[in-house]
Amino acid sequence: MEIQPELLLRTYAAGIFPMAERRDSPGLFWVDPELRGILPLDKFHIPKRLQRTLQKHPFRVTSDTAFEAVIRACAAPSAERPDTWINDAIIKIYCTLHRGGYAHSVECWQKDTLVGGLYGVALGAAFFGESMFSREKDASKVALVHLVKRLRGGGFTLLDIQFITDHLRQFGAVEIPRAEFHAHLTEALQGSGLFHPGHVRVG
Repeated sequence: MEIQPELLLRTYAAGIFPMAERRDSPGLFWVDPELRGILPLDKFHIPKRLQRTLQKHPFRVTSDTAFEAVIRACAAPSAERPDTWINDAIIKIYCTLHRGGYAHSVECWQKDTLVGGLYGVALGAAFFGESMFSREKDASKVALVHLVKRLRGGGFTLLDIQFITDHLRQFGAVEIPRAEFHAHLTEALQGSGLFHPGHVRVG
């Protein structure tokens, strides 16, 4: 199933996003959860242990320099996640969105090795977080901190994380009903966020 970029952006504006059943699934399905996970940007919490890690600057952090590598790393199986919902169709369409300036990534490096990161879609003043990965301790968490710093500085008002996990709950993530999410989304789409690829100082 091939999705055109314009259709995908319209579905995001309607609060809907695509997933695949498995990494090797050929098709996609659409999701509009009854309970939606968001990470309030004004209440973002950094755990104390992670604050100490940030002060050590363990990674070189960039954005939009290795988008395809990030999404492929998110799609790859790992010990904690033997299968994923990111198939070839998703990789293809999000790389197209990235080239169009709508999809963005944050990367964590050790020297020239990509060890963590995340990606998502920006529309208006809303950012739709899609997936993250980590090959070194705390790499995805550091990427998330940098993302939030960037979104705050760029005027974003909504960070959608789709579903709540314990990993995200420690940062202040909450679940809200679908109707409440759609109201927040409608407001955010009237704004204009800027995802600037420049350096952001954290820690």
